Amino acid sequence: MKVQILGSGCPNCLALEASARAAIKELSLDADVIKVTDTDDIMEMGVMMTPALAIDGDVKSVGKVLTVAQVKSFLEGAA
Repeated sequence: MKVQILGSGCPNCLALEASARAAIKELSLDADVIKVTDTDDIMEMGVMMTPALAIDGDVKSVGKVLTVAQVKSFLEGAA
């Protein structure tokens, strides 16, 4: 599984990354967390607001910091 954090590295992007890493750990998933910081790559995915979360290339959330529980629900749905 590939979990992408889309954003420039702002505090909200870092918070979303932390939530994603915690959710992956709690679920004991084998997943790679990839930070996508290139604006062109982010826009190609149809994202205009960051932070954003994508799982296996499918954008799940845009413009908000998700809680660990919220990320877990997306991960469980994708597993």
